[in-house]
Amino acid sequence: MTPQDLKNIETIENAIKNIKNFVDFEYTTNRINELEDKVNSPDFWDNSEVAISVIKERDKLRGAILGILDLEAKLSELLEFMELAESENDAKSIAEFSGGLESLAKEAFKNQIESVLSSAQDSANCYVEINSGAGGTEAQDWAEMLARMYFRWAEKRNYKTEITDKTDGEEAGVKSITLYVKGAKAYGWLKKETGVHRLVRISPFDSNARRHTSFASVSVTPELDNDIEIEINDADLRIDTYRSSGAGGQHVNKTDSAVRITHIPSGIVTQSQVDRSQHRNREIAMNMLKSKLYALKLKEQEDEIKASQNKTDIAWGNQIRSYVLQPYQMVKDTRTGIEKGSAMAVLDGDIDEFLEAAISTIL
Repeated sequence: MTPQDLKNIETIENAIKNIKNFVDFEYTTNRINELEDKVNSPDFWDNSEVAISVIKERDKLRGAILGILDLEAKLSELLEFMELAESENDAKSIAEFSGGLESLAKEAFKNQIESVLSSAQDSANCYVEINSGAGGTEAQDWAEMLARMYFRWAEKRNYKTEITDKTDGEEAGVKSITLYVKGAKAYGWLKKETGVHRLVRISPFDSNARRHTSFASVSVTPELDNDIEIEINDADLRIDTYRSSGAGGQHVNKTDSAVRITHIPSGIVTQSQVDRSQHRNREIAMNMLKSKLYALKLKEQEDEIKASQNKTDIAWGNQIRSYVLQPYQMVKDTRTGIEKGSAMAVLDGDIDEFLEAAISTIL
C-alpha cells in the first residue's frame, strides 16, 4: 500500500469512529433490537397508533446507523480485494483499489459531516436573511448575487426555496432579501454561513471601471418546530401593514397586504410580502419571529444572533469569506482557510466545500 492508501484508510476508520460516537452506536443498536422485538410480537398491531410510532422510531434509528454499516462493509470489501490483488501482483487491480479507497474516504468524510448535523435544530428548514452593507448600489447588487448563490446551491440539492421578503435597491440589486429554504438539514448545512461576505471586483456601475469592495451580511435562523412553543405577548408587538413592492401587476401597490412585525423588547423585525393575502403574510412573519426568538435563547447561536440583529458592522474586518473577481479569481474562507480559484462556480452554488469545512471544525 502507498502512504496515501494508508492515509485514506485512517480517514475512513476515524470517520466511522466519530460517526459511532455521534449517534451513540451501541445504544442505537440495542434500541433497534428492542423495537424489533415489539414489532415481531403477536399483539403489535392491537394499538395501531403506538405501532406506527414504534415503526417510525425504528426506521429513524436504522437510518442513523445505515451509513456506518455501509462504510464498514465497503472498507472490508476493498481490503479483501487489495489482499488478493497484492498476492497476485496485479498492478491494475492495485490501482483500482487505490481509486476506490480514495472515493470511500471522501464518502466517509461527507457521512461524518451529516452525522454532526444530528440535532433537531440542524434538521430544520431555515430562513436566510441577506442585507447589503457598505458600498451603495454595488453592495446591493452583491446582496442579490449572494441570494442567487444560495438559490443555486439549494436547487442542486433539490431543496425548495421561496422569497419571503425583498426590498429592491434604488438602481440595481436588493437592499435586503429573505429566503425560506426547505430541505433535509437545511439549517444544519447553512448555519455557518452567518456573517459578513466581502466582494472585490471591477464595478459594472462605475464608468471609470475602478475596482470596488462591497459587503453584505448573511443571517441564518432555523424554522421553529411546531412542537416548540414560544410565548409572545401581543403587547410586545408592533404590527404594520404596507403596500408590497415588486415588478408591477394588478395587485402590487393597490392593497396593504405586506406585513412587518416588530418585537419591541428584542428589537427583532420580521416582514413578509410574498403573498397577496395579508393574513398569510402575517402568519409567515410571525413564524419567522418565533424562530428568531427561539434562536436567540440558544447559547450556541450567540454569534449568529448578533449578526441577525445587526450588532456587527457590515464592513472591513468582520468578513467570514472573501470573493475576489478582479484582478484574479479566488474565494477564501477566513475561518477555515479553504480557498477556491473558480469564483464563478462558487457564485453558481458550488459552496459545499466551504460548508463542510466550517461544520468539520467541531469534530
